[in-house]
Order: sequence, then structure tokens, then C-alpha cells
Amino acid sequence: MIKLVRMLFIFVGFLGLASNSFAADVTMRISIQLPMKSHLGQNLLLFKNDVEKKSNGEIEVQIYDSAQLYKDKEVPAAVGSGSIESGVASLTRYVGDIPAVDLFYQPFLLNSEEKVRKAVAKGSSIRGPIDKAIEGTGSTVLWWQAYGSAIMLSKGEAIKNPSDMKGKKVRVFGKTLGAFVKASGGAATLISGSEQYLAYQRGTVDVGMTGVSGVKSRKLFEVMDTITKTNHGDIEFLVVANTKWFNSLSSKHRDIIMSSAMMAEKDVRDKVSAIEADAYALAKSKGMKIVTPSASDIDAFKKASKPVYDAYKKNAGKLGEQLLEAASKL
Repeated sequence: MIKLVRMLFIFVGFLGLASNSFAADVTMRISIQLPMKSHLGQNLLLFKNDVEKKSNGEIEVQIYDSAQLYKDKEVPAAVGSGSIESGVASLTRYVGDIPAVDLFYQPFLLNSEEKVRKAVAKGSSIRGPIDKAIEGTGSTVLWWQAYGSAIMLSKGEAIKNPSDMKGKKVRVFGKTLGAFVKASGGAATLISGSEQYLAYQRGTVDVGMTGVSGVKSRKLFEVMDTITKTNHGDIEFLVVANTKWFNSLSSKHRDIIMSSAMMAEKDVRDKVSAIEADAYALAKSKGMKIVTPSASDIDAFKKASKPVYDAYKKNAGKLGEQLLEAASKL
């Protein structure tokens, strides 16, 4: 009996050594404010599986979704300081350090998929300088995640003209979008994406601003009944890694991460149109009304937006001027 127990201990010890021998050399935690079922969450899962496969398990990717660790607005500082290895944040969350990033939220500027693809191409005259500027925050951009065009959510009536915005409290997710709301006659309130549902449910705001895929992933059809397809901005998220952590990795591991990042970026960019179409179909099936503003309504929004462009030119400095010029050539 004693001999059997001794053998059992030896066997358990062997299992422990075996499990340790298969432990990952690198752990990469990623924080995202969206749920895993969102298309950005699924894009991270694609990245995770590819990295772990290519590295033969040497790199373990852990995804913390639904703002378990950090809200969207907290990610840039958390990653830049090294509190977490990696995170996903809306591009506009970098506006405090780099005002020029809000080029993507200048109303109706990047208003076609062709323009957006040119703007976000790695090393382009727009993305290249932005990626470089973000390095100054202590983070390295791994890839950009396409989220789609900005829309308006409301109850009862559509927000298809600046006159419909007057006197309304509007949820925004960036400073420039807030300026757009103000210029159109509304009052902007900055609310994190993970807090949208409750804000609409409680009537904290009258109007929402988001991407249509969020209507599906966050079940916003339960608290809002109308979508207005203004498509007034291009919503981009960034997956960033702490630069010191990333540079401390072996060249082999860095290459694997960047290779998987490029694969994930292409995948989400190629799918975003279909993802938006699917979200619109679901919203309609849930009883939401889908409204497309007329050309004259869009012109009214554009006319109202002049102060937004003026403020951008004033606040975004030489980089903003450079990016606006590049955008005009797309």
C-alpha cells in the first residue's frame, strides 16, 4: 500500500513537471470593451488562434471582453504604462494626446469605402503618421479593426436633419463628434460603449451615435427603435501593445504576432460591409425603422459642420493639416 501511494505521488509529480514544460513562454492579455460575440471580439479570437497555432503554444493570448479589466477610455493609458500587454480602443480615445486622429470623425470626410481603405492602408499618408504618433504614448499599433460607419439611434423619430437634433441630448464617443452634435443644435454627452444600453434605457440621452454592428452585439434594438443612416464618420478601433513589452519579445515571437495581426486586419476589413448588412437586417427584423436622409438633409448637416472643421484645423496642429491635405487627395 505504501509503495502504491509513493508511486502515485511520483506520477502526480511527473504530471506537474509535464504541465510546466508545456506552459506558454509568453502571455499576452488583451482588453476589449465589446462582448466576444461582437465582430471585433471574434476578430481577436481569430488572432488568438492563429498566434497560438503558429507559436506552437509558446504564446498564450488571453482575451478579457466586455470591459472586464478596462473601459475603452482607460485602454490607451493602461497599455502605454504597461499595466496590460495589449488592448483595443476606439481611435478617438487618442485625441487627448494626438488631436489629429479625429480626422476620421470630420463629418462626411471619409464617406466611401474606397476612401477609407486608402486612408487605413498600412504606411499610407494618413495611417502612417498616426501609427508613428501613437508610438509616443508608449504603445505600438498591431492592427486596425474596421467597425463601420457612424449612425444615429433614436426613439420615435429619425435624426435626418440638423433641425431634428435641436434640443436633444446625444451620446457621443469622441470630442469631434461632440462638436458635430453641438454644431447641429444638440447637446453632446460622452458615454463609453459598454454603458450605452443603460444610457438609452434610462433616458440619459435622447439620441445615440454608434456603428450599426453595435446594435446587434449590444442588443440596442431593445432600447431604441430608429436608425438613421447618416454615415457621418468612419469608426476605427486600434489593437495596441505596450512597446516595451513587445520589444522585449524574441524576434520570432514579434514576427508571429505581427503576421497574425495583418491576417486579422485583412479579415475584418474585408468582412465589415457584410457585417453591417447583417446588422441592418437583424435590426429591421426586430422592428427597428431604418431611415436614409435625403441629399438635401446631408447637405444641411455638412453646412452646419463648418465650425467642426475650423476647430480641427485650429487644434490638430501641423499633423492635422498634413492629414487633411492627404485626405483631400483620396
